[in-house]
Amino acid sequence: MSKKKTTHKKASIRHIKTGKSPGTVTYLGSREGAKSVVNIMEYNLQDIKESTLDVYAPSNFNKIIAHKTSTSISWINVIGISDEKFIENLGNAFSLNPLSTEDAVNTHQRPKIDEYDNYIFGSFKMLYLDGNNELVAEHVAIVLMENTVLILQEMPDDVFNSVRERARTKTGRIRTKSADYLFFALLDAIIDNYFVVLENVNHKIDLLEEEVYDNPNPKTAHAIQDLKKEILRIRRFIYPVKELISKLIDSEHVLISDDTKIFLRDTMDHCTEINDSLNILREMSMSLMEMYMSNISNKMNEVMKVLTIMASIFIPLTFIVGVYGMNFEYIPELKYHNGYFYIWGLMIAIFIGLLFYFKKKGWL
Repeated sequence: MSKKKTTHKKASIRHIKTGKSPGTVTYLGSREGAKSVVNIMEYNLQDIKESTLDVYAPSNFNKIIAHKTSTSISWINVIGISDEKFIENLGNAFSLNPLSTEDAVNTHQRPKIDEYDNYIFGSFKMLYLDGNNELVAEHVAIVLMENTVLILQEMPDDVFNSVRERARTKTGRIRTKSADYLFFALLDAIIDNYFVVLENVNHKIDLLEEEVYDNPNPKTAHAIQDLKKEILRIRRFIYPVKELISKLIDSEHVLISDDTKIFLRDTMDHCTEINDSLNILREMSMSLMEMYMSNISNKMNEVMKVLTIMASIFIPLTFIVGVYGMNFEYIPELKYHNGYFYIWGLMIAIFIGLLFYFKKKGWL
């Protein structure tokens, strides 16, 4: 019942957008009503400032827009994208194309890169594991402008803490580079975390392999099916990213410097490795079900083997009992004083003899 309800909800969310004109800001996620908060990090080689603003105060909105003309590098992180009016106003203030603003709040949007005259828009899926080691797929939009990187994400949790720490402590190149390097660093953080997610999937496959070999049961089959669906879901989120990084490397946009393209090539190598790993994990998950069916079949064969051996042992015994259970008056052996014990001895001897025979043949 719960699956049916979930499917119906997704269909309803999709239906919200139907019939609306292109560029209409329509939030399609599952976190309606969440208030937006903006975290701002502004830095240059000498100084760094961080602030958190309540976007519903008009003066704070103006402070956000003021970073558009700042000569320092500004990282504007918008958390919570369900407030369609705020996102639309923000897009207009930063001169974003309505199609970009629309994609920023469309959580079903396929990963993409769009280039415009004054900015580059990217839509990605940020994957990470929560406290219960469950996969979280968060929609994130990244906009590269001249001295500003604007991020719009659904939840406060993300994979950017390492980038923040490098900026705070002057570790690495972030404080000495332009906004395009920050754009690369954020993409690199998203892609590097894909490795963590794939390692977790690989661990699940290892555990299921042991379970398939040791104790396959219907729950194992369900777990394998769930894992296959999870891998296909991850693949849908990750697989297009390699093509997008390649597009950035080949781009002639003024906002992407040749120096940053060198680092993007390294990220491209990571994407190739990730896609290869995804293909391997997909094949492994498919082979798990084959292994499961094979082991179930083997166990069934073992059961049938035992039953066949038991039947083979009792067939001659049943024959003997059946012969002396017939209702004929003149059966010679019926007059033997110890005939009952002779028959028991014969049946026991046959039983033991068959056991030795099956053991010698390796059937037991």
